Amino acid sequence: MDMNITVTKPVLPKLTRYIEYLEKIWSTRWLTNEGEFVKLLENELLKFLGLSDLSLVSNGTLALHIALKALNASGEVITTPFTFPATTNVIIWEGLTPVFADIDFETFNIDPNDVERKITKKTSAILAVHTYGNPCYVEELKEIADKHAIKLIYDAAHAFGVDYKHQSVASYGDVSTLSFHATKVFNTIEGGAVCCRDKDISEKVKLLRNHGIKSEGEFLLAGTNAKMNEFQAAMGLCNLEKLNDEIRIRSEIFSHYQDALCESRGVSFQKLVASKYNYAYMPVCFESARKRNEVYLALLRNGIGCRKYFYPLTCDPQYVKKHLDLVKKYNLKNAANVSDRILCLPLYPDLQLSLVDEVINIVKGQLAS
Repeated sequence: MDMNITVTKPVLPKLTRYIEYLEKIWSTRWLTNEGEFVKLLENELLKFLGLSDLSLVSNGTLALHIALKALNASGEVITTPFTFPATTNVIIWEGLTPVFADIDFETFNIDPNDVERKITKKTSAILAVHTYGNPCYVEELKEIADKHAIKLIYDAAHAFGVDYKHQSVASYGDVSTLSFHATKVFNTIEGGAVCCRDKDISEKVKLLRNHGIKSEGEFLLAGTNAKMNEFQAAMGLCNLEKLNDEIRIRSEIFSHYQDALCESRGVSFQKLVASKYNYAYMPVCFESARKRNEVYLALLRNGIGCRKYFYPLTCDPQYVKKHLDLVKKYNLKNAANVSDRILCLPLYPDLQLSLVDEVINIVKGQLAS
């Protein structure tokens, strides 16, 4: 059997719709530097997400860099090891030390109790991740950040359109960052955004994304080039038009998987706490690393893409370990346990339920063996 199902697939609008925007770009020749479509997309996203602040950038990794810069992070930053490498890499790139806290065994998000245990005099910020778009323990983390007078940043790369207690997750923390990479629920090919609660921090973010330039001849700080271009913004404007329908389809596929697998022995799912979810991923935990690997290989043999996401932990590579001062004090048993057993199954709006059933049958076949 060879179905060639990918683990995810970028959403693209009708080509004719995108060409309408391209024709305008060709007529104006305004390709970048806060063009018409970038400004329009920022306004449309503010309305869609119910936010008061949002600054578009060229990718989600630069959004994290800018967040750390804007908040003057220094010394140690407490973060999760159960995440994509970018979350850890930006800390190292900024000359900071990542300090890893364990995750909650059910939600897969950073454990506030372990965060507080890891705080030292060198700690300047917490960088938490809404894993697979599932909101963190935002009240508890805010209480800890306020108590210790440190900054709170959320990597909300997976959490576009997600609400917690009927409020956008991007509104929590001192700064939240979004990713609009091609594989995300909402994409601008590459892209991202920085969302701030404080007006002064927001103004600093806007300077940081454009070389620190306030106006012609007025340079206020050492910024970088993180501007989104008009082609990216046009793609975002197109994709936003159908996004609610696509999230609804994702939810149907997600539910189909869960309904079919929930009674299977040795299978468990992430505990979701969102009041509104985006169904970005289909993570499944198996009873052991051995069983996870058996399912993984069986799916690959049948032309079905799947991913050990996130494996390995981001504290494991040697280039990370050399930055760590407290390795012996780390207790990351939950993160290690979940990472060894997790597998993300295919999920994207174009995926037909008949093909989802083929995936489910292969998974069940391996569980029964």
